[in-house]
Amino acid sequence: MKTFTEATAVVAADGALEADLDAGWAIGDKLHGGYLMAILGRAVATTAEHPHLVSMTTTFLRPPAAGRARVTVELLRAGRTAGQYRARLEQDGQPCAEALVTQGLLDRSQPWWGRAKPPALPAEDECVRLPAQAPGSPFPVPLLDLVEHRLDPAVLGFAAGQPSPDGQTAGWLRFADGADWDPLSLLIATDPAPPISLTLGLTGWAPTLSLTAYVRRLPAPGPLRFAMRSSEITSGRMDEIVEVWDAADTLVAQATQLAAVRV
Repeated sequence: MKTFTEATAVVAADGALEADLDAGWAIGDKLHGGYLMAILGRAVATTAEHPHLVSMTTTFLRPPAAGRARVTVELLRAGRTAGQYRARLEQDGQPCAEALVTQGLLDRSQPWWGRAKPPALPAEDECVRLPAQAPGSPFPVPLLDLVEHRLDPAVLGFAAGQPSPDGQTAGWLRFADGADWDPLSLLIATDPAPPISLTLGLTGWAPTLSLTAYVRRLPAPGPLRFAMRSSEITSGRMDEIVEVWDAADTLVAQATQLAAVRV
């Protein structure tokens, strides 16, 4: 299995950039949305004057397969404190994902104002690690071998055939290889498993249509905590809102996505 850094690497090729999409960073046979965003972010970073990704809005057009993909980056605006870019991931001549990216400078400073609070979770070892191949699951989730997801037992009713009407999950995230989190890998954390639809009793894939992520500061070493909720499922579309906290109890990332579900 490739590390996150290896799996998101890009190299110059024919006037653009090339990535080798890794099958391990997937839900079933579909590559994880946060992983694809990280590749786009890595590509932008190769040309950006500012060192850190601070926001990204990505539209997912079609799922790419594992293997070679082409990434193009366009500078939209270069400013003193931020740079803005458009990045596109293509495979076999077809666009798969397109993103608007803002680069800036992050640190670990505390907020001037804030009201968000980290989720109150049991200790990491008291939460339940999701297996990559769960009994009765219609497909494996290779991502879970690479990124440990430990869910609060209070949200696991769906695993016992008892869906919850709450529309929320929470848990711990940690790289299985012990790597620390950084602004790009936080994109993985903004799209955690499982989707809210599964906790409500709706099985099957919930493909992301659009995801906007904000990286608020550099994460401290150690595991992350996340809280995710949905406001509504309507006409086969579901929103998911995520907050991600580091080991120092600081908010490090936020995201909102729109996903498709079958009701």
